[in-house]
Amino acid sequence: MTSKITLFQHGTGAMIVPGLFDGTIDIQELLTHGDTGIGSGDGLDGESIINNGTPLLIRGDGSVTIADDHFTVPFVNAHFAAYSTINNIQINDFQSLGNYIFKHHQYQNILFSVKLHGQFEWVKTRSVFKQSKPYPSLVATAKSEKRFESQHLSGTVIAYYYPDAFSKFAVGGFHAHFISDDQSIGGHLMNFSGFNGDLGIQKFKKLDLELPIDNADYLNHDFKNDDIEAAINQAERES
Repeated sequence: MTSKITLFQHGTGAMIVPGLFDGTIDIQELLTHGDTGIGSGDGLDGESIINNGTPLLIRGDGSVTIADDHFTVPFVNAHFAAYSTINNIQINDFQSLGNYIFKHHQYQNILFSVKLHGQFEWVKTRSVFKQSKPYPSLVATAKSEKRFESQHLSGTVIAYYYPDAFSKFAVGGFHAHFISDDQSIGGHLMNFSGFNGDLGIQKFKKLDLELPIDNADYLNHDFKNDDIEAAINQAERES
């Protein structure tokens, strides 16, 4: 089925770098492109994760809510889940996850998604409060992020991997969000330790990229002076 091998992306990483944070696709439309995904919110309002068709929003204070149909996002990935799953696997930490995948699969140059569900000894996440116009840059916004940690919990990680060659319009490497089963903690996943559970991997043959062609700020922005890759790396890799 074609939808199972297609990764949908709305917006680009390059848009987020200078602060083009307007939400340009709503949840209702987004869910026509997938039942699984990660993104942010209008004005960079928190971190979002779509798991089993339910769109959850982790706000800057760490609270978790279900995003309504009209909630909009500036940048998001989504797909219809069809993971190949390995049960009862142990992964030491985030870096070990990549090491395990690339040891067993030649996936360094393709797009794929990872889903973990099980028990975690420790998880560290982050989120941000909604920004107001004139929006700050991505790097400036990251300085005000809130970080959260928890131990001995069950939850889900959804991640997407893009080869470094794609780093100007997405996050090169892994970009992952987390939600605990009891919804007590979630957000952008910074690291974890001691995972024991199920590992799902789903590779994509096609990328469906959608651009916000009706957004004036996007149409008028000059990207030539934006150090896109450096800014994304700085904002995404800080631990």
